[in-house]
Amino acid sequence: MVNFSSKKLYHIQIFIVAFLGILLVNQLSALFPLQFDTTEEKRYTLHPSVKNVLRNLQEPVTIEVFLDGELPANFRRFQTAIRRTLEQFSLYAGNNIQFSFTDPSIAASNQARNQFYRSLIDKGIQPSNIAYTRDGEKTEKLIFPGVSVIYRGNEQGVTLLKGNRAMSIEEMLNQSVEGLEYELANAIKQLQSSNRKKIGFIVGHDEPDTSELAGFTNAILARYDLFRISLPERSTKLIGYDGIIIGKPASRFNEKEKYLLDQYIMNGGRLMVFVDALSVNMNEAEGEGTIAFPYELNIEDMLFKYGVRINRDYVADVNCGNTPVITGNIGNQPRIEMLPWPYWPVITNYAKHPVVRNLDATWFRGTSTIDTVKAGGILKTPLMFTSDYTKVFTPPVRISYNDLQDKLRPESFQSGPKALAYLLEGKFTSLYKNRFPPRGIDHKEFREESLDTKIIVVSDGDFIRNDFNPENDNPLPMGMDAYSQTTYANEDFLINALDYLVDEDGLMLARNREVKIRPLNKVAIQTTGNTWKWVNMILPVVLIIIFGIIKGIMRKRKFGKI
Repeated sequence: MVNFSSKKLYHIQIFIVAFLGILLVNQLSALFPLQFDTTEEKRYTLHPSVKNVLRNLQEPVTIEVFLDGELPANFRRFQTAIRRTLEQFSLYAGNNIQFSFTDPSIAASNQARNQFYRSLIDKGIQPSNIAYTRDGEKTEKLIFPGVSVIYRGNEQGVTLLKGNRAMSIEEMLNQSVEGLEYELANAIKQLQSSNRKKIGFIVGHDEPDTSELAGFTNAILARYDLFRISLPERSTKLIGYDGIIIGKPASRFNEKEKYLLDQYIMNGGRLMVFVDALSVNMNEAEGEGTIAFPYELNIEDMLFKYGVRINRDYVADVNCGNTPVITGNIGNQPRIEMLPWPYWPVITNYAKHPVVRNLDATWFRGTSTIDTVKAGGILKTPLMFTSDYTKVFTPPVRISYNDLQDKLRPESFQSGPKALAYLLEGKFTSLYKNRFPPRGIDHKEFREESLDTKIIVVSDGDFIRNDFNPENDNPLPMGMDAYSQTTYANEDFLINALDYLVDEDGLMLARNREVKIRPLNKVAIQTTGNTWKWVNMILPVVLIIIFGIIKGIMRKRKFGKI
């Protein structure tokens, strides 16, 4: 007969109840996942817009990460961060997120490995050559720090190693970790969306030809539909475009065209402007040089009304790119050297904003300063700045290669950082408020104040223009220097800016994530490292012995009385 009041049975019942409770908690946690993020910067908490993207998945997303195998410690931490982010995604998407890790270097033969490498590059996953020490020997390895995202049969490659190359590799990896959530979620959103946004590009004002904008066009077409807009052909308002770009015009906009652009903005349209204030013919920069002449585009008053003014000056920066210059002859052949050209600033100084957060260096080729003017209700955010060692030339501006004979002395560049790009947000006032509209315009649907909208202004039209390969004259990617083969982040800025302008879900705000680096004190490690190693080894053993002695004394006292 079972004695239900026995102490042994009581303990068995407690064990069974506890075991069943643990099983129940595990089942509930699978159905209703919970987590507690106690980190200061909330590094394990996804942005609400990212959660919405994941919860709206209708079918599984397959993500293959090409970062596996033998890696140095810092890249193993990067790999762990990728895995952790994907696991966070799985909490909200469930089985609709499926991921795996692959080592691209594992192949049956060198030919197969090279073919696999080429396929990854064709997907847009850029390789990186890393050097590290293993077993006391220096080792180099080609890695592909990126992923392939597949959804409903469509595939998109994403390079995850991004950031400012001017930083150390540790800081660059940290910036890449900060961008993981956005890069992965944005790729999923791009594949998930069935309706691509429509971007218009204004033509008809001597803009660069299609070959000079090949990189610009390819970058936009990877995410959006791009249309060329000829304003003179339109007599009604601009509709059907999520964003419009004005890129390096060289001739005037008439009043009718300007009115159409103004009313596009008043109806909530998003605008991006890349314009030059001064025209410089670099072919005439030999000898005494050439004079920079101002462009007369007839949109200056419109931008002024919206809150910014592009000054008719010219900016030089010690932090700059190079230009080929004939410095003499070797026999019958000209001697060409690459010399620093201060009128082509390389920008690494950015605002704290999602558009430019963790952005690599960008390349300007002839730019001017931008000032803000009074415009009620408009939030003006400077995005890009020159370095501390800047010099501003006011008209008349003479540009000559002879200037390169003098060294770039920092003491001659004391103008300080200057803003070269601005983001304007808010409700804009129409340029044509209290003014007669241009002839031939139907004024019945005129708006004198805009809906909430955004405008980005960059004071360099060449920012979006691509170079050509000197060997075969083929267009190069946007932002790539033909001579140094350096690829700047002009394309990344363009895409970030467009994403921010036309983003209705706030996904770009996920780029604001910050992961703080908390490095160990290397000096303290060298001086006291061995001491702490011995403490870690001996202290646990000593504590266990002390605990055993105390336990023995307590048992002796307890049972000694009995």
